[in-house]
Amino acid sequence: MTSINELYKRLESCDICPHNCNVNRMVGEIGKCGTNSSIIVSSYGPHFGEEPELVGYLGSGTIFFSGCNLLCVFCQNYTISHCREGRSVSINELANIMLRLQDIGCHNINLVSPTHYAPQIAQSIIEAKSYGLAIPIVYNTGCYDKVETLKALEGLIDIYMPDLKFSDPNKAKLYTEAPDYFYYASSAVIEMKRQVGILVVRNGIARRGLIIRHLILPDNQSDTIEIIDFIAENLGTDIYLNLMDQYYPRYQAYQYPKLSRSITTEEYSYYIDYAKSRGFRNPKYIFGYG
Repeated sequence: MTSINELYKRLESCDICPHNCNVNRMVGEIGKCGTNSSIIVSSYGPHFGEEPELVGYLGSGTIFFSGCNLLCVFCQNYTISHCREGRSVSINELANIMLRLQDIGCHNINLVSPTHYAPQIAQSIIEAKSYGLAIPIVYNTGCYDKVETLKALEGLIDIYMPDLKFSDPNKAKLYTEAPDYFYYASSAVIEMKRQVGILVVRNGIARRGLIIRHLILPDNQSDTIEIIDFIAENLGTDIYLNLMDQYYPRYQAYQYPKLSRSITTEEYSYYIDYAKSRGFRNPKYIFGYG
């Protein structure tokens, strides 16, 4: 198993994510994610817009990291991902943010867009745990992740929450900076399940396991049927599946005719019905259903 020190050293010729930029982020060089070795946090605090099992009564302790290795043209948080708003924090400061969120009662630490900061985040988690961090860690990722990086995080992450996107490489090339997206994402999500298994919920609060999100795009631009089939056939229908209906055009989406509208109620119902037909029958596994 790769040590955290070995993971951190990989920033010197960065291959943390599938882009394999091979830039030396430790001396200030910048990869496709738009960041060097400095951790840039946009904001943090209790968040109540997540899945009920994460939110509970006191919120999910969400930390929004700046930059992104996908850079979707329809990004709902483009000022964070593309414009990289935020401020630099040290390993120690990030650990203290986690502890502060625990102290105010958050049910978990929810790391949003963590992939390009995986080594720094790992060190912060270890430091925070040494000072008493005990709530679950959620890895909230766009899923353009390398299996070897995920393996280095094993034991530190309690809940993986990938947003599993399109399977068609042509769509990935058109809408993101990752034309090989599904090649890596499909392997990554299998590794995530191997590490944490299906979702375990105690007293209404998620403790460990896999939550798969899938943002439905209009005109089948998200390959939703194919994604549902992949999950059913490779991960099983007892996986917590959140088919998200909240897409609306943002950032550069209006430049792409098929992305220039929200999805319809009919579209959403069709995909919910299809998920049911594949065996996703327990309503808690399909967010918004039932």
